[in-house]
Amino acid sequence: MQINKAIAVITGGASGLGAATATAFAKAGATVTIFDRDPAGADFADRLGASFAQVDVTDEASVAAGLNQAGDINVAINCAGIATAEKTLGRDGPHRQDSFTRTVDINLNGTFNVARLAAARMAKGGVIINTASVAAFDGQKGQTAYAASKAGIAGLSLPMARDLARNGIRVMAIAPGIFRTPMLEGLGEEVMAGLAKDVVYPARLGDPAEFAALARFIVECDYLNGTTIRLDGALRMP
Repeated sequence: MQINKAIAVITGGASGLGAATATAFAKAGATVTIFDRDPAGADFADRLGASFAQVDVTDEASVAAGLNQAGDINVAINCAGIATAEKTLGRDGPHRQDSFTRTVDINLNGTFNVARLAAARMAKGGVIINTASVAAFDGQKGQTAYAASKAGIAGLSLPMARDLARNGIRVMAIAPGIFRTPMLEGLGEEVMAGLAKDVVYPARLGDPAEFAALARFIVECDYLNGTTIRLDGALRMP
């Protein structure tokens, strides 16, 4: 698919990896609709020349309304997600069940909700890109909820691709390593430098524009299907 023929919805598109992807796609001539819970994303979309829909990815009616606004899409990129840091058994007791459920609901169930509803709108085929994480494979202490949700995203890539093959829809996942996003920048430069030292090469944090570039390549390369690509500078979390 040529990028300038892409009609894309990007969840979590008002910040971080989603915003970088929305920016790259819009600049390349794609038609972009940003899905985000934050209504402030409308201003960002206006600056890009994109459309905006306030969407809760876990809610079927909300996603359906956003897709109605987006029209005849052929690309869906799921970047919406949250991170949870909580140990299975910590000083204050066991991991809260509600925080585990919320993380899985937004990251995994929300991704599947958007993917299944978007697939139904891709009458002439298309591409679905989901965002996993290296935590799916190398989860750290305090990442049981996050790692479980991202492992689920990695795990659904192949069966979903098989399900949707007859519809001409490809399904891929990207597993980013440690990227310089607003959430990570809030930790400060010293913490970010400590995280970057474990990256093999190049020894730095990922640039969200690199995630966007890979998403574009997936859209344009018709033979990529049913797998998860690590984008991590050879990082393997200890």
